[in-house]
Amino acid sequence: MSDTHAESVAYVRETFVGEQPPPAQETGALIWLRKNLFSNWFYSILTLLALYVIYVLLSGFLPWLLGGVWEASSIRECREIAGEGAAGGCFAVLSERWNQLLFGFSYPSEAYWRPTLALVLLAVAAAPVLFPKVPRALLIVTLIYPFAAYYLIWGGTILIAVMALLGVIVGYIVYSRLVDRGFALGFFAGVAAAIIVWQIGGFITAAAPNVLALTEIQSRDMGGFMLNLILGVVCVSLSLPIGIVLALGRQSSLPIIKWICVVFIEFIRGVPLITLLFVANVVLAYFLPPGTNFDLILRVIIMITMFASAYIAEVIRGGLAALPRGQYEGAESLGLDYAQSMRLIILPQALKISIPGIVNVAVGLFKDTTLVSIISMFDLVGMIRGPILASQDWNGVYWELYGFAAFLFFIVCYGISQYSQWLERQLATDHR
Repeated sequence: MSDTHAESVAYVRETFVGEQPPPAQETGALIWLRKNLFSNWFYSILTLLALYVIYVLLSGFLPWLLGGVWEASSIRECREIAGEGAAGGCFAVLSERWNQLLFGFSYPSEAYWRPTLALVLLAVAAAPVLFPKVPRALLIVTLIYPFAAYYLIWGGTILIAVMALLGVIVGYIVYSRLVDRGFALGFFAGVAAAIIVWQIGGFITAAAPNVLALTEIQSRDMGGFMLNLILGVVCVSLSLPIGIVLALGRQSSLPIIKWICVVFIEFIRGVPLITLLFVANVVLAYFLPPGTNFDLILRVIIMITMFASAYIAEVIRGGLAALPRGQYEGAESLGLDYAQSMRLIILPQALKISIPGIVNVAVGLFKDTTLVSIISMFDLVGMIRGPILASQDWNGVYWELYGFAAFLFFIVCYGISQYSQWLERQLATDHR
């Protein structure tokens, strides 16, 4: 730039100009409607048709909802209160049977506070895992929560939960001390140490069965939406790490490990979940020693976890395959071994890519927990189909009950979906 031109410049701004608001003629409700709903004649017709469909649905749904009866002891009393030809729903069944819908038919009412407290503690325990800004000190709650939840829901002496937690801690300490000498040595030594602690804990709990004991509740007494939440939370939590191991095992260079994982994944994915549930309910007992009492909920958790793990393994394998070869070569160039490269470089990127697929499996798995009603477990759908609709008082109330079930499942599944979208936005480090 010449000196003459430089002298002609009166002022040079040193800071950026802030964003200016859009022109007034480009904002407002009418402008938004014109751009988004009535931009051309075709979209205008679609908008009018959509508004008509919404009007028809609401004109039938709102009178049914707002004109419903909430206080009655039977469907006959509902109809008497509403009058002949009334369009309102009989929501009194929800007021009368809410406890059975949420906790099951046989769960003692004086113990409702226990699963409720377990649900509240679940939110506290999951927070440091799901949200990075939550204080890391709460991870202690995350570690303790599975054992505390078992103690609250199933009851019994607190020593069972304490000894189970102690076995996990001792096993991890032994593993961490010996893993440098070899993964297999550290793993099996840790498992052996945990089993020894659990065996000792069995003798201790048998000698002192009443230490801070809660009323023991059998698994057959659990039901309602509580059972769906137990199966969903436990199976999703277990299937994710198992699915990661299966995905890595399927890509292993060791033929035995690879083919074990391949056979497991392909067999489980080729069998309907309802078949696995029947196996858990009936067939599995034939392979156990006579007199063995293998808890039905535990059997169902094992089968559902196996089913979900196979699908999550394929989702994560797709994420691993989507990574360019340069990521693996970069890890090798840094001198990282297999475990370090997977933990620090490969798996974080693969899991980020796999978030939509993992969430899809999790949502489908949670909804599939209603299939346990087919093997005579009274979850939310089982309670509706069984004790409630089988009674003479409420036989004929369908829309209200199934609508309530759909609402509960929608709240949980929609929350999972929204969290996954938020997580994807948080992990979107690429610049487009």
